[in-house]
Amino acid sequence: MQVPAPLEYERATSVDHAIGLLERLGGSARLIAGGHSLLPMMKLRLATPEYLIDINDLHAELGYIRTEPGQVRIGAMTRHRELLESAELAATFPIFGDAERVIADPVVRNRGTLGGSLCQADPSEDLSAVCTTLGASCVIRGGAGERVVTMEEFYRGPYETAVEDAEMLVEIRVPIRPNGSSAYEKVERRAGDWAIVSAGAAVWLDGEVISDARVGLAAVGPNTTGMPAVSDALRGREPSEELYERAGELAAQHCDPATDMRGSALYKRHLAKELTRRALRRSVARLREGV
Repeated sequence: MQVPAPLEYERATSVDHAIGLLERLGGSARLIAGGHSLLPMMKLRLATPEYLIDINDLHAELGYIRTEPGQVRIGAMTRHRELLESAELAATFPIFGDAERVIADPVVRNRGTLGGSLCQADPSEDLSAVCTTLGASCVIRGGAGERVVTMEEFYRGPYETAVEDAEMLVEIRVPIRPNGSSAYEKVERRAGDWAIVSAGAAVWLDGEVISDARVGLAAVGPNTTGMPAVSDALRGREPSEELYERAGELAAQHCDPATDMRGSALYKRHLAKELTRRALRRSVARLREGV
């Protein structure tokens, strides 16, 4: 039987209380919200925290989606279900809805949080690819105050982030830019599974020309990764099938998949190419159709 190692349990009543507990308990403490990633690791003894700090009561403080001039602020305790059902996000960043529809199942989406997904830092994680694609920033709070890091700075390696022992991720900030849209594509072994490969795309148009574009891939390297080479190839060009093909080829060239139980590296490069094409095509179609 899989049983976690013995531990102590604390329930935080505020963000400041949670940070105070982390400072007092040190690196032997872990935060838990949805727990869908941490608890299985604890049962397998891959994670053996001495203390669990339950932050579910912080939803009132950190569970929000707020649209402001130039950005959307999303609290780290915002549930997957809330991201999926948000009309604000659907209008501004449809990529969130695309991704949330293929994340796990309703039980997980009712409990799992955006912050928990990002802090797990799984290379196959969907919302990491979404936030990378959109150029989001992460707000990390500790006893000394807050600091803001980019998604590239947030991830230091597989299952490793910039959040230190006595800190917690409290907010994600996504910049709003005019004349843009986005999309997410994923291939999985079964509904709700981790991605074999997934691709997010965001495109901004100036008339009929791409003024900027971003592509983010998951499950094709040690961390969710952006694709600067693809962005460079798309800027200043008019959208076309030929351009999407070129972008897909660059995505396949610049990712680093590994052969595993989900497929060969060659197959994953093929998916990176095809999903990049699809995500770019759908992003541009949404812009032109006003969706």
